Amino acid sequence: MRFFLLIALLVMFAPLAQAQTWINQRMTVQVPDGRLHGSLLLPKSDAPLPVALLIAGSGPTDRDGNNPLGHNDSLKRLAQALAKRGIASLRYDKRGVGQSQAVAPDESQLKVGDYVDDAVAWSRLLQADPRFSALVLIGHSEGGLIASLAEPTVKPAALICLAGSGRPIDTLLREQLQGRLPPPLLAHAHYLIDELNAGRRHQQVPAPLEVLFRSSVQPYLISLFQNDPATAFGNTTAPALIVQGTHDIQVSSRDAQALKLARPEAELALIKGMGHVLRITPQDRAGQMASYNSPELPIAHELTEQISRFLTEHGVLPASS
Repeated sequence: MRFFLLIALLVMFAPLAQAQTWINQRMTVQVPDGRLHGSLLLPKSDAPLPVALLIAGSGPTDRDGNNPLGHNDSLKRLAQALAKRGIASLRYDKRGVGQSQAVAPDESQLKVGDYVDDAVAWSRLLQADPRFSALVLIGHSEGGLIASLAEPTVKPAALICLAGSGRPIDTLLREQLQGRLPPPLLAHAHYLIDELNAGRRHQQVPAPLEVLFRSSVQPYLISLFQNDPATAFGNTTAPALIVQGTHDIQVSSRDAQALKLARPEAELALIKGMGHVLRITPQDRAGQMASYNSPELPIAHELTEQISRFLTEHGVLPASS
């Protein structure tokens, strides 16, 4: 009986013990247009720890990796998994999103350069904090491009690209739309992409295409199409890790290989069965789509294994961690 009572007590207090090993802290950083808001997850330690700046993907994606189309807590879960490995992390609401909405209330004013400047501002704040021994940039999806563009200015200890495109975004977008639109709409989408590539905006957009090409988001798309993720990644110099899941329905191993070609010395980790939101998923599209709204699913174990190994091998994370 005493044995079972002891087990019950251990189970009861396990969440409390885990909570006491992490410090959750709200942080802000000043940028020219206001203040950005983020969350720091810091393992308790007597010595400075490496800190990862987690940069979210495209659209109105918040600090936890969620947006109106999906609640999956991908970045929140990643932060928790990293904390277990002795890696602190700062994830933040992009300008115009969540608590940072006031920094960019009008999406027509957004440019890729704004997101890069914001990543630099957060990086400077973390690099000046004595609690941290080294800064790691981790960009997910479009965040991989932002991290690559910020890297030459920030000069982090390491750069990690998770599920990032290795092709110009207009090329990737054309591929994603293929077979998902009726021919007349697909032709119009290709026309709009051509026009945006040329820097020309269009006020009239067919209703089914508004979600992608509404006039207010076109300035951002124009700036986005001007940046080639592979070229940006090739211009970085920090030790780099490319991570790609084999079951990703948004980008593929071809993108990872393109990034690898741009920087042959970068490491490439292909994780079997991992989808775009960093979970192990079925190969069928329906099973993968379900993961976009499954915050309870754990982050792929191999993902944090690969990140931990990479940072340890490059001296960013102490081997004892």
